[in-house]
Amino acid sequence: MKLASWMCLLMLLLAKRGQLLRAELQGPTATTETTGPSASSLQSGEPPSQADTEEVTTAETDSRAPAVSNERKASKPKDGTEFMPRVNTAVLFERLFNDTLMKQQKLKAEIEKIEASLQGTVETIAELTPEQLEAQLMYNQAIDMLAKPRTDKRVVFTLLKKAAAFNHREARAALAWAVLMGHWMEFDFHHAADEFESLANEGLPSAHMGLAFMYSAGVGGKNVSQPLALIHYTLAALGDDTLAQMALGYRYLYGINVPISCEKALIQYKRVAKKVASKVTFANGPVVHRVRLLDELENPGSHETEIVDYYQLLADKGDVQSQVGLGQLYYQGGKAIEQDHQKALEYFTLAANAGNAIGFAFLGKLYLEGSEQIKADNETAFKYFSKASETGDPVGLSGLGVMYLKGLGVPKDPVKALSYFTQAADQGWVDGQVQLGTMYFTGNGVKTDYGLALKYFNLATQSGHVLAYYNLGVMHAYGMGVLRSCPTAVEFFKSVSERGRWSNRLMHAYSDYKQNRIDEAYMQYSLMGEVGYEVAQSNAAFLLDREEVHVFNDRNEDLIRAFYYWKRAAGQGYSAAQVKLGDYYYYGWGTSKDFETAAALYRKASEQQYNAQAMFNLGYMHEQGLGMKKDWHLAKRLYDLAAETNADAKVPVAIALLKLQFLAKIETIKESPYKFIFYLDENIAANWDLYTITLLTLLLGFIMYTRRPFQQPDQIAGQQQPANNLDAAAQVQMVPPVAADATAAAPAPEPAPAPAPAPAPEPDPSTAAGTSKATATAAATSNGNGATEAASSGASANANALDPTD
Repeated sequence: MKLASWMCLLMLLLAKRGQLLRAELQGPTATTETTGPSASSLQSGEPPSQADTEEVTTAETDSRAPAVSNERKASKPKDGTEFMPRVNTAVLFERLFNDTLMKQQKLKAEIEKIEASLQGTVETIAELTPEQLEAQLMYNQAIDMLAKPRTDKRVVFTLLKKAAAFNHREARAALAWAVLMGHWMEFDFHHAADEFESLANEGLPSAHMGLAFMYSAGVGGKNVSQPLALIHYTLAALGDDTLAQMALGYRYLYGINVPISCEKALIQYKRVAKKVASKVTFANGPVVHRVRLLDELENPGSHETEIVDYYQLLADKGDVQSQVGLGQLYYQGGKAIEQDHQKALEYFTLAANAGNAIGFAFLGKLYLEGSEQIKADNETAFKYFSKASETGDPVGLSGLGVMYLKGLGVPKDPVKALSYFTQAADQGWVDGQVQLGTMYFTGNGVKTDYGLALKYFNLATQSGHVLAYYNLGVMHAYGMGVLRSCPTAVEFFKSVSERGRWSNRLMHAYSDYKQNRIDEAYMQYSLMGEVGYEVAQSNAAFLLDREEVHVFNDRNEDLIRAFYYWKRAAGQGYSAAQVKLGDYYYYGWGTSKDFETAAALYRKASEQQYNAQAMFNLGYMHEQGLGMKKDWHLAKRLYDLAAETNADAKVPVAIALLKLQFLAKIETIKESPYKFIFYLDENIAANWDLYTITLLTLLLGFIMYTRRPFQQPDQIAGQQQPANNLDAAAQVQMVPPVAADATAAAPAPEPAPAPAPAPAPEPDPSTAAGTSKATATAAATSNGNGATEAASSGASANANALDPTD
């Protein structure tokens, strides 16, 4: 028994040392999240109560924080006089004895607790059958493979199926989630519901989470029931299910089916944020791209793969900047590129060989952290960080600071770490700012200064560092260096919670959408929307709005669900969702028509986010007087603002302004003496059929007049003298063609005087013209050698024509 006690004591000391190491990196977790006996119990010498060992709540911290500040203020009297307090040695020794006794009692209680847990674990392991042990090993192997980006998912689910065959609860739940999401398995909502029901009866938290989602989304034969969903969310959150805790925090924050409670939301989000912060590495984790499908449709940009191909071409030609850029892209991952530290190592090595300081610095980061492809090596990391810091590179300086702060391969030296972090932070490097703020926050190597800690954390949040958000959330939650603000703390903790590893579901959903797996993408977006991701809510509504989801097969249900997703996304400040929600109220999609609410949403989007579409819609409603007073001057102003805000709105704005001017002219005519024109509508309405027939008759006559056959004037003249035309054509055809040949072959004889012609009536010029036209027409329409005959006839006529000089 004594040996077991000493072993437990050793394990406890190692655990405490690990907590201190993590606290040095995070800072707030060591000062605000640790538990201990209350001040009253320390003074009285009584053992700590159970409430003292629980997590410190925000209310308790509020009551303690002023006491600390009062003690600091009391260290120097108001009148400025200094005095030496009188020390009672008996009281001092008694207090020290009580403190020692309390520590011994607390240590004994913790040892007994560890022994009890270890004994229970040993008993549990002893009770497992060989099949259950094999199932547990297969499940652990599957989860490890699933966490890696480059694994064969078919092998993973094969292992899960084998483990589920031995009735492994977690494996069964994982398979149920797979068939519910359609992730590497076919959809089977009813099987998932049956599995969740069975596992929830056994108390599995993830099964309660699955049932809560199904009741909230209304799938798997479950009718939508928010009360049942809330019950299962609560049960899953009590079982420490992360997604359930986020869902509860989101509902309490925005009052979805529960009263708004900032404190309850703070408790849930703080638990999740603490999990995320404890997993953050020096690399700040992979980058998660939040792609809004609506924005991508309206503003399509260049494809990332094309950009990568371009940089790849430049890198192959030896461009150092392109090599560094590709290395950073593979180091953190991108929208179309998975994280790959091996390729990042290759490109950073090329850049480092060319003497690039950034290449040296990121090589140091790769070897400091290690990964699946690269083994951690502190000596190599220190070498590369040193080369980078020689040129003053902030990444290299920050890396050296981390190594000296933690004593990784070098003696631990907080003073040197502070110097390196200060140099890196002065150059704007985010890691240096976070580490420097953490040192001032925890007083590690420097005097505690909440003001400087707040300054550096705020600077780091501009680059989106997770630990900066977390530490600011702790400071605002407990009023450390700032006034306590629950909404601000919840905002920071929510931002941290949404950066956990589960956010990779957003990238999976986007990949499914690009591969035209719409139903699978919708289920992923729907799940993440339930836990509070605004981008997931807007994307789920977008898919439902475009009639691309075939999960429900009912357009009315699709519109109702899209309405609620747009409403939740609009509540989180997404301006495009506010405009879409206004459209739903305007047209009555998924809800009843409400012009006033639609106008209020348009106004909110236009004033807060300067949304051009909202301005245009609001101008139209002012023009028509829908949901507000008709005001054409304000409508014109809003139209002009829409055109100024977005260049794409200039064409529709020009059409709307033209229409507005036309309506204004009509109103002007109504106020003029010609206003009687607009009062004839009663007479027209009484005899509408007669006016219609008259208009149709006039229209038919106009069409017949414009469609009549058109004749040339020459054709009309030819029709007046048909006999003369035929005689002229006959005379032309009677001329022998040999005369032209004879005339051309022999010299022309002296022309003989022509006999005087018999008097004849003067020919009509129009007839002569018609004769020539008829001759040409007859020659053109003749068969065979008609064209040749016409030419010969023309030549003969010219040869036999009289010289006008004779």
